[in-house]
Amino acid sequence: MPTSSPKVDEAAAFLDQRKPDNWSPRAALILGSGLSHIAAAMQDAVEIDYSDIPHFIRSGVEGHQGKLLMGWLGGSPIVCFQGRQHLYEGIAEGLEAIKVSLRAVRKLGVEILFITAAAGSLNRSMGPGNLMMVADHINMTGQNPLIGPNDSAIGPRFPNMHAAYDMDLRGWLLDIAIADGINLHEGVYVGLLGPNFETPAEIRMLQIIGGDAVGMSVVPECLVAHHCGMRVLACSAITNFAEGIGSKPPTHEETLEVANECSEALTRLLFGFFESLA
Repeated sequence: MPTSSPKVDEAAAFLDQRKPDNWSPRAALILGSGLSHIAAAMQDAVEIDYSDIPHFIRSGVEGHQGKLLMGWLGGSPIVCFQGRQHLYEGIAEGLEAIKVSLRAVRKLGVEILFITAAAGSLNRSMGPGNLMMVADHINMTGQNPLIGPNDSAIGPRFPNMHAAYDMDLRGWLLDIAIADGINLHEGVYVGLLGPNFETPAEIRMLQIIGGDAVGMSVVPECLVAHHCGMRVLACSAITNFAEGIGSKPPTHEETLEVANECSEALTRLLFGFFESLA
C-alpha cells in the first residue's frame, strides 16, 4: 500500500525486518479485553513489545498484553495484536497510533482485519458468555480517526460505510460457527468513548437507536482499516448485561473473567476461520 506517512513507513520497515522467514500475512487479528491468551494458539511466532515499535499503539489497561506477534494461526500467516490502545487512554495520541499501526500492517500485505472485543449486552436474549458477530456499528465516541488531511494514496476522502463489516466474511464465519456447533449471534455494536460504564438512561437510549452491544473500541479500528482497503470482520465476547438490564452493575473484573470463559469458543471460531484462509 503506498503511503506518504513517514511514521507508517518507519513502523512497517521495523516489522518487515523482524518478520519470520517465509511469512507473508494476509490477515491481522486484534485481541480485546481478557482475550490476549488466545495468542498462545499461534505457531512459530515472533513476539515484539508495542513499546519497541516506532509510533505504534500502547496499552496500559489490565487484560491487554501490549505485544505484536507475527506467526501462524490455523496454518495461516497472520499479524496478531495482543491488546489494543483505547481512546480513553488519550484521544489525540490514540487516534494517531491506531492509524499508524493498522496502516503499517496493511503495508506488510494484510488484506483482512479480524477485530475481537469484550462488550456489554443491550439485548436481554443475548446474555454473558455469548459471542456476537458485528453486522454494523454506531459511532457514539464523538471521535473519528479520519478527521484531518486525507492521503488519497491510502484511501478516499469520503469512504462509503455500506457493508463496512464484510458481508462475505460474515457469512463465511457464520458457516464455520454452525459447523462447529458455536452459537454465534449477530448485531449492531455501539462504540462509546469511556472509560466509565454507561448510565441506565444512556443504555435505554442505545437500545432505542438499535444497538445490541456496547463497548469502548472496535469503531476507530474499523474506520481506519476500511478506509485503507482492508476487509473487516468483528466479533464481541459478551461479558455482561449493560447497566439497568442485568441484576448487578458491570465491572472491569467481571469483563475479564467472562471474556476468559468465552475464549474457548472464540479460539475455535478463530482457528476455523484462519484455517480456511490457509
